[in-house]
Amino acid sequence: MSESITLKRNLTLYHVVSMGLAWMSPMIFFTSFGVLHEGSGGMLLAAYVLAFAAILFTAVSYGQMAKAFPVSGSAYTYVTKAMNPFLGFLVGWAILLDYLFSCIIAVLMFGINLEAQFPSVPLAFWVVLLTLIVMVVNIIGIKASANVNKVFVLLQIAFIAGFCSMLVYKAMQGGLTAGLNPLAHTEGVSFSAILAGASLVCFSFLGFDSITTMAEETKDPKKTIPRAIMIIVLLAGLMYFITAYLIQQMYPGFTFQNADSAGFELMGTIGGGLLASIFTFVIIFSILSQAMSSMTTVTRMLFVMGRSSLLPSRTFGSIHPRFRTPVFNIILASIVSLSALFISLETAIKFVNFGALTAFLFVNLSVIFHYIVKRKQSRPQDLVVRLLCPLIGAAFVFYLITLLDLSSLLLGSGWLLAGLIYYMARGWARSGQRVVLTEVEKAV
Repeated sequence: MSESITLKRNLTLYHVVSMGLAWMSPMIFFTSFGVLHEGSGGMLLAAYVLAFAAILFTAVSYGQMAKAFPVSGSAYTYVTKAMNPFLGFLVGWAILLDYLFSCIIAVLMFGINLEAQFPSVPLAFWVVLLTLIVMVVNIIGIKASANVNKVFVLLQIAFIAGFCSMLVYKAMQGGLTAGLNPLAHTEGVSFSAILAGASLVCFSFLGFDSITTMAEETKDPKKTIPRAIMIIVLLAGLMYFITAYLIQQMYPGFTFQNADSAGFELMGTIGGGLLASIFTFVIIFSILSQAMSSMTTVTRMLFVMGRSSLLPSRTFGSIHPRFRTPVFNIILASIVSLSALFISLETAIKFVNFGALTAFLFVNLSVIFHYIVKRKQSRPQDLVVRLLCPLIGAAFVFYLITLLDLSSLLLGSGWLLAGLIYYMARGWARSGQRVVLTEVEKAV
């Protein structure tokens, strides 16, 4: 394959926003409703507002770095160029956890949901089927993936809009139990409990960063990527706020039997079996779109690390001459996704959390290093946007890292240790090659 072949730059703002929302999956509000409801003491709206405020600072940092370095690679590229290549490698290695295991989670959740609907069909069939579909669509091209995701994202937004409209209609019929007060039902719920809920809710916003790996396939990425990041975060926040507010006002005493299926139980309570069936249908397609977007993200990340020779460039840094996509990476990521056949959902989520938060922390710090330390910008707006905001973002993300359980930290640290060993072995191998070449030159 020719080294002159490049990724095809054909994504618009609309495509990029669709890919980011597909990765984030707005329907995650319902799939994680039970866990988040319990974690925030029933105060989901307050938890979402606090989480949004925190995530917004990190989103601004990603936008600032996308302006400075409008190339693919996300946190790996930003930290490498702004801080240090070694730190960049470790951050890139950590973010691979987030991206790789997001594919696994999507495939696994797809299998779990369809197995529940069709008990006679084994989970393995659905896992392999989705993996093949996602692989083929991604090989054909990123625009094909973006166009498919666009339809599925619109489906999710339409469902959420319809759900909220149903609640508004019920409220107009006299069902509103707490007036219009968004802080109703706070009695007995401490601020620390709401803050703990916010730390969980933050994970509903994960995915906005994934679009930075598509910069080299985006038209005018210097403007498009930062705009897309803010649109994704603001749109997701708006959907979460309205939905949480209406549920909290209409069903303040809602209880569920199982936290994992609380969203399904909520649908049954509000709209009966029909709404619950529609909900299941939309959830399946939201997972499908998340799988395709996750695959795009991780394969572009592997491509950038291959192109910079941190991974073998002839394979990871190659692009197919016809499809102009990193076919080797897509096939490899698809094979890794099949580990959903034997890995647990809980373990996969722990890997994702560790990788994402590590990347968020260092992207915030890279803004300060690039703009304030290296470029020595000191205008008032620079001190606010490029010093104060990333400091607040980094502090909150570090706080979230401290909330991870011991197993998450051990799993993540083990992955980083493996990356460090690989990095050192790669350095020694290159040193050995240079020594051999030097000896050959002397002999000649």
